[in-house]
Amino acid sequence: MEPTKHQGPYFVGIDIGGTNVKVGIVDDAGQTLAFCKTTTEVPQGVEAGLKNIYQAIDDALDDCQLTMDEIKAIGIATPGTMDIPGGKLVDPPNLPTWKGFPIRQTVCDHYGGKRTVYQNDANAAAYGEYWIGGARDAHSLVFWTLGTGIGCGIIIDEMIIEGRHSHGGECGHIVIQMDDGRLCDSGQYGTLEAYAGGKSLVKRCQEQLDAGRESILNDKLQQGETLTPLLISEAGEQNDELAVELIMESARCLGVGTTNLMHTIDPDMVLFGGAVTFGGKGNAQGDRFMQRIREEVKQRAFQVPYDNTIIDYAELGADAGYIGVAGCARLACLKAEQN
Repeated sequence: MEPTKHQGPYFVGIDIGGTNVKVGIVDDAGQTLAFCKTTTEVPQGVEAGLKNIYQAIDDALDDCQLTMDEIKAIGIATPGTMDIPGGKLVDPPNLPTWKGFPIRQTVCDHYGGKRTVYQNDANAAAYGEYWIGGARDAHSLVFWTLGTGIGCGIIIDEMIIEGRHSHGGECGHIVIQMDDGRLCDSGQYGTLEAYAGGKSLVKRCQEQLDAGRESILNDKLQQGETLTPLLISEAGEQNDELAVELIMESARCLGVGTTNLMHTIDPDMVLFGGAVTFGGKGNAQGDRFMQRIREEVKQRAFQVPYDNTIIDYAELGADAGYIGVAGCARLACLKAEQN
């Protein structure tokens, strides 16, 4: 039987991370026709990474029996600071060999001038949730992505808040502790990321273990395991006192950050995604984590935004980035057609 032909137009979404690249062929309704994952090849440089990306696109097109001629536009998402209008990576910490690289124009030229858009990875994931995910019925969204650090995307009436200098939505770097704050990788003190990011979680845990705190994590480290957010999460699921304490403190800090954004933007929804969500929705620990965030917001937020803002987990998981940036490419086409 011939595979079902989805309704065009079709878009390519490319979500580039420090280790892996996700490529998806997405239709006009946001459905994924084909998906391919490859490696970024950071040590080998940008040309090696691009070679893998082009091959992944070819493989995905083959899987859904499409050609590049049938693709209307391409979307690319990367982490780190960037020049969105210029289509360049400025200072991507996990892609050092890509610094200053004009990725949008390079990919555009490779495919004969195909319309290509460029976006921050957190913004792209936010748009994915806004387009077809957990915020599909919302007008405005704050989307937190929790990983090694903390990313954020803000959308109001279908517009991604990029800011004048492509730094809009860098809310992981809002300051929540003015005096004697923890040092962030950004060089700033007291940021939300310095208190609630995955890297911070590991650092705070190690400090407590070094100070003599009892924990099943001591046994795991003595057995040769590496201290990671996942290991801490697993200890929390076993009701380890230290792990639970640290996870709840991360939630408390995220509640403070969320309150700040609710008072600034007054969104319909606040969603949380990423790798460090402690099991997520339906997991006992993930549910406790979310409940602690909500409790902190309730204590701090004005009554009207608290009563009317949905705070929950995102729906699309690791697919949000490539789906979202394909959606950004689609949106660029729609706007061009309207002008």
